[in-house]
Amino acid sequence: MKRYILLFLMALCTLGTFAQSSMTDTQVMDFIVKEQSKGTAQAQIITKLMQNGVDISQIRRVRKTYEKMKKGDVAIGSTTDKTADRNRTNNGQQRPGKNKKQIADETRQEYSRDQQETELYSNGRISNNRSRQHTYDEEDGEFLMMQDEMDNWLPQDTAAMYEMLLKQLSHNKKEVWGRDIFSNKNLSFEPNMNMALPRNYRLGPGDAVFIDIYGASQKSYQTTVAPDGVLTIEGFGPIQVSGLSVEQANRRIREKLGKRYSSSSIRLSVGQTHTIIVNVVGEVKTPGTYTLSAFATVFNALYMAGGIGELGTLRNIKVYRGGSLISTVDVYDFLRRGHLSGNVRLADNDVIVVGPYDMIAQVSGKVKRPMYYEMKRGENLKTLIGYAGGFAGDAYTRSVRVRRKTGRQYSIFNVNEFDMNSFRISDEDSISVDSVIPRYENMVEVKGAVFRPGMYEVGGQINSVRGLVDAAEGLTEVAFGGHAILHRQKADRSLEVISVDIDGILTGKAADIPLQNEDVLFVPTRTDVQEEQTITIHGEVLYPGIYKYADNETLEDFIIQAGGLKQTASTVRVDVARRIINPQAMRTDSIISHSYSFALKDGFVIDGVPGFTLQPYDEVYVRKSPGTSDLKNVSVEGEVMFAGNYTLTSRSMRLSDLFKAAGGATDLAYIQGARLERRPNDIEKMRMETAFRQQQEEEQKNLLAMASKTNNASVLQAAQQSNEPN
Repeated sequence: MKRYILLFLMALCTLGTFAQSSMTDTQVMDFIVKEQSKGTAQAQIITKLMQNGVDISQIRRVRKTYEKMKKGDVAIGSTTDKTADRNRTNNGQQRPGKNKKQIADETRQEYSRDQQETELYSNGRISNNRSRQHTYDEEDGEFLMMQDEMDNWLPQDTAAMYEMLLKQLSHNKKEVWGRDIFSNKNLSFEPNMNMALPRNYRLGPGDAVFIDIYGASQKSYQTTVAPDGVLTIEGFGPIQVSGLSVEQANRRIREKLGKRYSSSSIRLSVGQTHTIIVNVVGEVKTPGTYTLSAFATVFNALYMAGGIGELGTLRNIKVYRGGSLISTVDVYDFLRRGHLSGNVRLADNDVIVVGPYDMIAQVSGKVKRPMYYEMKRGENLKTLIGYAGGFAGDAYTRSVRVRRKTGRQYSIFNVNEFDMNSFRISDEDSISVDSVIPRYENMVEVKGAVFRPGMYEVGGQINSVRGLVDAAEGLTEVAFGGHAILHRQKADRSLEVISVDIDGILTGKAADIPLQNEDVLFVPTRTDVQEEQTITIHGEVLYPGIYKYADNETLEDFIIQAGGLKQTASTVRVDVARRIINPQAMRTDSIISHSYSFALKDGFVIDGVPGFTLQPYDEVYVRKSPGTSDLKNVSVEGEVMFAGNYTLTSRSMRLSDLFKAAGGATDLAYIQGARLERRPNDIEKMRMETAFRQQQEEEQKNLLAMASKTNNASVLQAAQQSNEPN
């Protein structure tokens, strides 16, 4: 193992390093070996690496290089085939795995891999009682993937350590608006290769040139500008075109070929363009030298460099050409307004410098996009709020709170809405936008038995109870306006209740009551202040049960409402029970209810009080007629003339009557063997069990008497066994 590590370190030293973080690949491996030898926990090693800017891609690169060294593999360079097609393609260096043809597939593969890695971590390294609803952010997922890559080098740590580190990493993470734009897989900022050549485009080595001759002569030449800047045309020799515009190159070609093709037209066009070398330095994830298309812009170069690093600026990216500053890029101009003025087209040997950011400020609370923002010197608080998308709908806009580090301690500034233009932002400022107070300043509310309950603006015409009721379109028919309730908050926010006679106010008999802010008027209904009134019907009706009481409902009405009488109902006996109510009684009474009996014919009272009106809580009993009986069937089986089911015609019907009704026995009947089978009811079962126990007790007494007379031991033993419970 140590031998492979030494070979790996030597290989990294010879191959160079990828400056993707603040640590080179050699330093990463040296750090891992050193920390492992000291016994440092794996989670702590990963945390330190991430704090130094090491990400999962660098860990994977280190591991892959290490595995190649063990197998003895060597790096193999790639070549790019040149095409004779006149259509142009992006012949510059491509960011690995991020070209447009592979974006869709690799996005799906990466999503699947992340899902598997998260599930593996959840199932294998986290205790079972951990909530599966916990979701990891991007940095937490990278932490887990780095741990999986290092499993073969370092031992696993405990679940408790992972929990603590994940929370710490999530807490310390800063999401700066716009910083991830050049890391987005779906945005490569590749130039349009098949657009018309810009007028200031200069030919250079590698350009594919097509020379078409038409008119009296028809001929076409295809060639490429050589590294020394010349075109070699068969029969004409070399022609120097490097550094010329397309228009200037056309004139030179016509001068060279025009003598032979004087009667023809000559035209030069450019197919595949040459590439340029661009240097990206400073606070980017992968600084270095990149080979790009001649149409590449600053954004394309930043994308190739992996995007802006944690310390890089988005507001002051400088582009140098020939030692002179030619452009300053502010990415926020592009993000906010779509301006591409600073995103110039690059030339060969341009240098893009991404310095450290000047200021970063955090906006939290009620803004549309709360996060960190990079600020320029001199920008004010209103500009920062604009970067955050402006105030949210429920934001308190009259004043915002700014917390600032003064170099010695913290300071708090409350900036009102009129000073936001003049208040300058400093580095590490933290701006908090509060929400509106959940109170109203001009609201009254009415609830209950009005036609339009809800909130109303107090003031103007609505400044009293009468005005509020009029605005709510008045009281409903069921309103109990004689005693409404007004809830009012006192100065200490405690509630006060005021009784309101709305009927008296509307008729002028009671004084109107002025309203205050946040008053709530409740108008009850008559059913709200009364117990729910019901009536009940039992017995032989289709739908017995409890019904809502209605005024002036008669007994006949109630029976019809319950579906009418059944055929088994008695029409000579219908009872009504009514409870006695005496709210002024001072003592109990022995009489607790009254009972009324009625005879009916066709559902109408013919004996009693016709049109008997029911009262709340009355109970009606429709009795079953004693002259109505359910049919009862018996069956005769065996050797009779007419076997089958028969209905009992009377309660005193005997077995002989049934035998006669069945036509008597056939010639094959065995009368002495006839038997009667009956399914006993509960009473008969109890009587049979009692008789059986009495019989057992009698037999036991007889055995004991016989044993005592004969002094027979076997008989005595049998008597004792029969006495034991089964």
